[in-house]
Amino acid sequence: MTTALITGATAGIGAAFARRLAADGHNLVLVARDTKRLQEQATELHDRHGVEAEVLTADLSLDEGIAAVETRLADRRDPVDLLVNNAGFGNKGRFLEVSMADELTMLKVHCEAVLRLTSAAAGAMRERGRGGVVNVASVAAFVPRGTYGASKAWVVQFTQGTARDLAGTGVRLMALCPGFVRTEFHERAGMGTDNIPGWMWLDADKLVAAALADLARGKTVSVPDPRYKALMGLVKLAPRGVLGGMTSKTGRKYGPQ
Repeated sequence: MTTALITGATAGIGAAFARRLAADGHNLVLVARDTKRLQEQATELHDRHGVEAEVLTADLSLDEGIAAVETRLADRRDPVDLLVNNAGFGNKGRFLEVSMADELTMLKVHCEAVLRLTSAAAGAMRERGRGGVVNVASVAAFVPRGTYGASKAWVVQFTQGTARDLAGTGVRLMALCPGFVRTEFHERAGMGTDNIPGWMWLDADKLVAAALADLARGKTVSVPDPRYKALMGLVKLAPRGVLGGMTSKTGRKYGPQ
């Protein structure tokens, strides 16, 4: 049996990855900050699917949290075959309304943690000649939209570049770029969602199924829904000046800074 490690595993997209991978027979390493929720999730997945579900409590906004996950990913005796870098969050407010401490914490989780965990996982995977990394980004990566969009754009560019560097080694990397997904994301950031049109919402389980299919096909970037694929096609055609104004207004209405 193979093993998958998922960060931000207790809710939303991370929990959906855990459910799907457990159902497919993968053992799991579940990573998040809340030990109680992790233990409850591990017990449920073990009882339902008969897989081993290891709990690793770690805060990826702290060096010691990132280091703990790096150590687990580098373990050659109990290897991780798939890493899902899903942990992340949004800040409510425009630039300069959000504290610098919160902005830097976002970059720590979205960029530094992704860099370090991908490196730890890919090094061990390259030695074995197989493995996969899914870095969860966002469609916000493709539009001018503050620190959140910039951090997710970094995730996409980093993943694509690393995928090219590791081509032919047996290690696959993919950036997953969803739109709005019904999770705890907005609630945790204190953002209302009543004004987000119903057609823009995605189901987390369907999203994960599409993402894993794209990973199996060798894609390095996955936008796993026809609606958002169409929107991103329009984004490519829009002048940057016009796009910047539109996304600034839309982001303040619907999404994180």
